[in-house]
Formats: sequence, structure tokens, C-alpha cells
Amino acid sequence: MEKPKIYLSSPHLGTREADFVKEAFDTNWVSTVGPNITAFERELAMYNKIDACAALGSGTAAIHLALIVLGVEAGDEVICSSFTFSASCNPIRYQGATPIFVDSEADTYNMDPVLLEEAIADRIKRGKKPKAIILVHLYGMPSKIKEILEVARKYEVPVVEDAAEALGSKYFGQALGTFGDLGIYSFNGNKIITTSGGGALVSRNTAWIEKARFLATQARDAAPHYQHSHIGYNYRLSNILAGIGRGQLLVLDERVAQRRKNYDFYRNAFADRREIQFLSEPQGFYSNRWLTTAVIKGRISREDMRLKLERENIESRPLWKPMHLQPIFEGCPAYTNGTSERLFNEGICLPSGSNMTTEELQRVADVIHSLLSH
Repeated sequence: MEKPKIYLSSPHLGTREADFVKEAFDTNWVSTVGPNITAFERELAMYNKIDACAALGSGTAAIHLALIVLGVEAGDEVICSSFTFSASCNPIRYQGATPIFVDSEADTYNMDPVLLEEAIADRIKRGKKPKAIILVHLYGMPSKIKEILEVARKYEVPVVEDAAEALGSKYFGQALGTFGDLGIYSFNGNKIITTSGGGALVSRNTAWIEKARFLATQARDAAPHYQHSHIGYNYRLSNILAGIGRGQLLVLDERVAQRRKNYDFYRNAFADRREIQFLSEPQGFYSNRWLTTAVIKGRISREDMRLKLERENIESRPLWKPMHLQPIFEGCPAYTNGTSERLFNEGICLPSGSNMTTEELQRVADVIHSLLSH
């Protein structure tokens, strides 16, 4: 008999989501406007101590609108973390701009500040100053924000913080997504909280968020008829899904605590195994540990482990394949040091859902121990 499936990161609902959704049905607010959207934006902004928030259909939409707000156009260049999911950089292409990829440093797996400055200086030397920087906080781990912002401010390049995986994470007590000129979050089904599909754009610049909301609702001008002076998008979150988000926000801190507990379990379970290495938090960095990642060394490969877990009906996956190695971005400039390629070849994401039981965690550990001891 096949063992029950253990998922990498499945949705984990609380007790209040259905109440907010039912209220939307009962009051007939079932479109892309309504009280849940307004409240969700306000509550998310309050949680992160940021001025303004636009609830959108995805984190990808949020990045796209951020680039539009910053004036990114065809022919421009935008710097982006190479070690990330393609949604971080696809919107650069939507605008007809060129992504310039920057590799990672080993302490956090995120953008290397030294390479970032090298990239900016080189692009300027070539006559093309980057229009923006998309900084990704991978797997919930804060980037080296202080150093990166120093470089960005030095060259006066705005920063979009891709905190899609990092809601609930902090850098010296301040929420990720609130350091850059604009920040984005994702509420996809596998994220730390979910609206089934959704995202948000945040900023201290309320005018930018107002413009993003306008563009997200087909850019309809103020007129009694349908009039449009700008290209718009159907990017708004629905009132029903915002209701799910409101319920999820109520348990966000609990979800972060459980994910961090999962990380502690794995780290303790393999404390005596040098073949499996976990990412530590630098001082002042607080990760939501959205996914627990590990680097596999020695005679057992990452792929050996992934396939062994798969045979036991346990979902895992390699760390992200760097964007500068992806066929779709072949030929794009990249400033690399080998870190992200090494992490891709050696790294694995372990099951990390906040709804995992102790028995499920132990089952994962037992399978890995059996492989390492074989």
C-alpha cells in the first residue's frame, strides 16, 4: 500500500477564512471591489508597517506594475537576482527591457552586493545605466540589505524588493519588502499564507500605489463612459480571495513559528551528518524559513536524495536553477561567481509545510538517514 503523500508546502487554512468569504457572498461583494479588499490592504500594510498596499492577482503582476511605475520601458536594462524563480524577471521582458543577472553570495544565497556594484558600474561604462534592481529574498532569508541599498543609493537606482517568499521575515526587526522603493509579496498556494492565488505591491510612496491600482483595473479614466488614456491590466485581487487573505493574516505569525520549528527539527535531526548542510541566519537576520533548504555533500548527490524521497511518496525539489542558465534568457548579460550554479547542483528543498506533523517530519528524516547510511 502506498504511503500517504508528504507535500513540499501545501496550503494551511485557519478557522476565520470561511467567515470572511461567507460575508462576501452574503453581501454580494463577489467582484474585484469590496470591503475585504480594502481591509486586506489596510491590514497587510499595518502588519508590515508600510504606508500603502495594492492587493493584486499575483506577485508577478506586482513586479510588472512596479516596473511600470518606475518607468521601465523597451530598451532599458533591469538588474535582477539570478538565483530565483522566473516570475522575478519575466516582467522585465513584458516591458521589452533586458534583464541583467547578478549572482549570489554564500551567506544568504541572495544577491551579492560586490557583484551588484560591479554590474552597475560596468553597465554605466557601456552607456546603459540600469533602470531598476529587482532584489529577491530567497526561501525567506533576508538579503544583505544594508550593503545592497548602499550600492543602489550610490548609483541612484531604485530597488524593487521581491519578498514573494519572505512575508513574515525581518532584517534587524524591520519587515522585508519595506526597505526598497517598492516591495512585492505572493500569496500563491504554496506560500507561507495564501489567497489561493494572489499578490501585493507595497510602498511608502502612496502615489505609486494609487497609480498601480489604477493600472490594475484596466486604467479606466474618470468618466461616465469607458475611456482609457493608458494601457491597463486585469490585475486586481477579488474580494472573495481577499477574504481568504484576511483570515490567513490572522495566523501568519503562527505559520512562521511552525516553519521555523520545521527547520530546527531538520537541523537537529542531522546535526551529526556532515553530508547535509543547512543555511544559518546571520546576526540580525530573521527568516520565515518558508522552505528548509539543504546542501548535499559527499558520495550521495542531491538527485539521489530527491529520487529516494520521491520513491517514498515525499515531495522535494532542487534549489532554483539560476536564470542566467535558463534557455529563455540565453544571451542576457550576467555577472556570476559560480555560487548559484553550485547551489542548484547540490541543494534541495525539503518538505516544510506549516501543517506537517511530527510523524511526517520524522518520516522524511528517516528516509534521508537510511540513504546517507547506505
